Amino acid sequence: MGSFSIWHWLIVLLVVVLVFGTKKLRNVGEDLGGAVKGFKEGMKGEADKDGANGRVIDADQDKK
Repeated sequence: MGSFSIWHWLIVLLVVVLVFGTKKLRNVGEDLGGAVKGFKEGMKGEADKDGANGRVIDADQDKK
């Protein structure tokens, strides 16, 4: 009654493939991969923008 065995997961995978079909699952995978790639590029772009501006936060400046 604890965790599922490999056979349980294979049956679940088979049912998912039968319900949705391989083409739809492939499209969902491609869309998800593209979204993750776009998110990573966006985060990288934000880090580059901050570095390009030369913005430095100085704690001593606030005290003056």
